[in-house]
Amino acid sequence: MAVASVVFAAGLAGLGLSQGPISVVASILMLGVGMGVGFYGPAFAVLVALHGEAAKKPITAVSLMGAFGGALGWPLTLAMIEAAGWRGACFGWAGLHLLVCLPLYLTQLPDGRAGPRPSAEVGRVRWDGRMIRLAILFAGAWWIATAMSAHLPRLMGRLGLAPVEAAGAASLMAAAAVAVRLLAFLTSGRGSPVAVLRFATLLHPLGAVVAFFGGRSLAGAAALGQGAGNGLLSVASGVLPLHLFGKENYATRQALILTPARFLQAAAPLSYGVLLDRSAGLALLASSAVCVLMFAMTFGLERRA
Repeated sequence: MAVASVVFAAGLAGLGLSQGPISVVASILMLGVGMGVGFYGPAFAVLVALHGEAAKKPITAVSLMGAFGGALGWPLTLAMIEAAGWRGACFGWAGLHLLVCLPLYLTQLPDGRAGPRPSAEVGRVRWDGRMIRLAILFAGAWWIATAMSAHLPRLMGRLGLAPVEAAGAASLMAAAAVAVRLLAFLTSGRGSPVAVLRFATLLHPLGAVVAFFGGRSLAGAAALGQGAGNGLLSVASGVLPLHLFGKENYATRQALILTPARFLQAAAPLSYGVLLDRSAGLALLASSAVCVLMFAMTFGLERRA
């Protein structure tokens, strides 16, 4: 996580100093490396190492804080751009990584607190049917999340909203993610995580149906459904491996489960953009069909002794 902060800062500083397409692309690639190394996965692994089976509520809390970060990130960036230009915004975020995140990681998470790590951890993890189901499910979830993040304002426009209205509707996605994660935090430990996961896979299709058939006035339902569903799925990506398999080899198992999702994420903006070029209905139908597949993957996930 500390390395990720340095990589993020380097990528943002490089973007702020960029003078042409080559340096821009190189900096964005570096940001992608930081995302792969330092997002929820490592944070969840640290929490499981520190708290064991009791890590479900801390995982939900970190996801909730991440949702607030997602909701505040765009307006904060816009404020930085208005005050210091887009290059200044890049330098501002780079400074926050180095002056806030990095010291917190180094001082609040000393290596010894997590205890010894099994030397043969990687070799002890074997793929089984439940891991395959989770890998397929989260690959679909991350494909939709990345596609919607890239194209949601445009999708709202194709559903009949003006640009300002589309931006406002898109902000509902972040608000819904915050709301459902807060609810998950307040009700942590109650109910079945698998049942919550199953419910989450249906929220995007429900919002898509309401938006498509409800007309311009209900177009924002697609953003609400996506935000709420993805908010719960982000929590589930940390909680489900712990619930189903326990704390042993958690970090390695979670990394394996989420690896296919990284590849689909990379293809999401282009593939969804092609569908959206044809029609908003086709794009929503495709993402909803992926959710139906995700729903099917929730069956057969049982906790074993």
